[in-house]
Amino acid sequence: MKVLKFGGTSVANAENISKVVSIVKNTIREDKAVVVVSALGGLTDMLLKSAAFAAEGNEDYKQLIAEIEKRHFDTVKALIPVAHQSHLLSIVKTAVNEIEDICNGIFLLNEITPRIKDRLAAYGEWLSSQIIAAYMQFDGVKVQWVDAREMIKTNSNYTQAQVDFSLTLPNIARTLDHKSCDVYIVSGFIASNEKGITTTIGRGGSDYTAAIIAAALNADTLEIWTDVSGMMTADPRLAANAKVIDRISYGEAMELSHFGAKVIYPPTLQPVMNKNIPVWIKNTFAPEDPGTLIVNDEQSVVAAASENIVRGISSINNIALLSLEGSGMVGIPGFSKRLFEALSQERINVILITQSSSEHSICVAVDASKAELAKQAVDAAFAGEQALQLVDPLKVETGLSIVALVGEQMKSHPGVSGRMFSALGRNGINVRAIAQGSSEKNISAVVSTEDVAKAINVLHEDFFETTYKQVHLFIVGVGNVGSKLLEQIDQQNAWLQERLKLKINVVGISNSRNMMFHKKGIDLKSWKEELPKAQPASLQDFVEIALSHNLRNSIFVDISANAEVAAVYDRFLQKSVSVVACNKIAASSEYKIYKRLKELASAYNCKFLFETNVGAGLPVIGTLNDLVHSGDKVHKIEAVLSGTLNYVFNHYDGSRSFSEVVRQAQAEGYTEPDPRLDLGGTDVMRKILILAREAGYEMEMSDIVNNAFLPAECMEGSVEAFYECMQRHEAHFRKLLEEAKEKNCKLKFVATFENGKAAVGLQHISPDNDLYNLYGKDNVVLFYTSRYAEQPLVIKGAGAGADVTASGVFADIVRAAQ
Repeated sequence: MKVLKFGGTSVANAENISKVVSIVKNTIREDKAVVVVSALGGLTDMLLKSAAFAAEGNEDYKQLIAEIEKRHFDTVKALIPVAHQSHLLSIVKTAVNEIEDICNGIFLLNEITPRIKDRLAAYGEWLSSQIIAAYMQFDGVKVQWVDAREMIKTNSNYTQAQVDFSLTLPNIARTLDHKSCDVYIVSGFIASNEKGITTTIGRGGSDYTAAIIAAALNADTLEIWTDVSGMMTADPRLAANAKVIDRISYGEAMELSHFGAKVIYPPTLQPVMNKNIPVWIKNTFAPEDPGTLIVNDEQSVVAAASENIVRGISSINNIALLSLEGSGMVGIPGFSKRLFEALSQERINVILITQSSSEHSICVAVDASKAELAKQAVDAAFAGEQALQLVDPLKVETGLSIVALVGEQMKSHPGVSGRMFSALGRNGINVRAIAQGSSEKNISAVVSTEDVAKAINVLHEDFFETTYKQVHLFIVGVGNVGSKLLEQIDQQNAWLQERLKLKINVVGISNSRNMMFHKKGIDLKSWKEELPKAQPASLQDFVEIALSHNLRNSIFVDISANAEVAAVYDRFLQKSVSVVACNKIAASSEYKIYKRLKELASAYNCKFLFETNVGAGLPVIGTLNDLVHSGDKVHKIEAVLSGTLNYVFNHYDGSRSFSEVVRQAQAEGYTEPDPRLDLGGTDVMRKILILAREAGYEMEMSDIVNNAFLPAECMEGSVEAFYECMQRHEAHFRKLLEEAKEKNCKLKFVATFENGKAAVGLQHISPDNDLYNLYGKDNVVLFYTSRYAEQPLVIKGAGAGADVTASGVFADIVRAAQ
């Protein structure tokens, strides 16, 4: 004998009922079956809503009842030929008339009781089971309809009635022992008390009905047919990469169902577990899918040996956290007992418990809808202690949810909880409370409801994803360098996914005019066409939208030279969003700002990376960090840090004016939009300042000596006026060149740091100097340290250009992601 249960979506309409009957017919080819059915999808909600309307004096209940009648009429007419409909339509009409009479009474009294709620709610399953039985009979199946109220007996705790198994199990065995039919159709969810008055066994109780019947009959299997292909590693509506669990233990399934997995009603497994009856979770709309098998622990342990130690991730929303605190609780027995008694008397279920070892506080989680009632009850219970200020008034926090890891094997694998909280912490998800049972099947954390989707995705990625880690980018500045970066990401994403298990998803981009967002990723092949059509750019809006997305593994990338953009880094870091900055302003601003950003990155477990601030794509800062972190001390830095100035002086040979060479450098993308930032030395000052700070020295921009070579008047006015000024002063630049040639030297703009002092300026570099053989736009940095005292550590290569700068930003993104 098999027991099959079909949920509301499986019997929502005539088309779905046809699928159900097809599944049942395939089953009874091999064995007899008991089929337990729910009400038509959404019908129980409609019945209870009509009662609620009536109790409020809202006559819209009549419209709802009309819709209930129409849905059943339409279903009958679609399934049964016209000549055979009348009897079934009469049953539906009689039932709807009774529903209307009950609601009319509620309307007149403006009151509804739990007993009446059960009476109304029962019509859903009663009608659906009658219709399905009639359709099967017409289809040639030997079927018998059974009203569950005749078999399942409960107490009178209406809406959540407790089953009396001593009466129920023999009733089922007697009622379903006939051999004259192939299928019994049973109404789920409903039962009756000792007086025969209708009760219900909890929303989702049709699963429970099926399990009770399976236990009573010692069924071979129990099959729960629903609209998903089994229990999943996480809610697929929240985690796009959720996977079906092929095999799971009773204990694990019970934990997952208790903590929000809606596939199965929590009490369902207890009756079948006691009889060791296997349970299958199957998909009515994809019956060929394997589904999930729920079996005993021993079998599951063997099956799980080569699988994930965490079997699933679940969550419960609408949670309130209640905290009872006070110095008068320490060392005094009985406080916990009184707290739980107060809650129990109000029938408030405690979902999670945690207590500090100091006994100064007890924290419990309950359904948020019961929070106010709980506060009243607990405050009343401890009124005496509160009056003496021994216990504080109960604290209530709402807007919370519970996220839980479930797995039978977690107890034998150390570090699971550490891995869980580390993953949450890296993504800025604050944990308000923690609970872990002694069985270690479940590790639960209370988090903000707005973080639930993020938390589930973070944990699912950490414990289940073997294919890749998804990284989300928000990029400001998609000009020359930004465009190259997006091109490189597009070209390299497949390689990163294959080799580093990273998938980079560009979620938001902005230039000075427009910005656009797409949670699933912006198309990197068409973004140039789409961005001008997008919404107007606003830095504050960009920040708000990026943070509101609340995506895991997020990175903010700044490829601008804008001080306002640099000023928002702290907002991202405080949300555990890493910052990758091509923009030098933040790291070269006041020391206290630089230090705060570094501290925020450390405090919020994220990264603040700015490798391209010095040397474009060269590994200058990374190498310096490695030296310092390994205990080396930097004594001196000597460097040519401007690819622009190196390019200019390498190309200025007197055949063209200095102004023309600078124009060429700007045209080829080697200068800032305002070349004076390069030629005036400001850019180089920022770079040596950043290196000094990264070497461990506290220094400000004002501490750096700038031996400028440009005439002062050239620094005034517009960029075009700057070029005109340089043209007028060509003799000045020619003199600088000739003086260097006379000494057989080259002109190099050099930055130095030694003994805590820094300077930048034009120097004559002789052939025997390490800086002499530096061509094109190359940079070079020489680190003199305790370990590299005689021969410096030299880093040399292209220090300007959109491609190499973009590649440096890209490398920082990968570092932040890992």
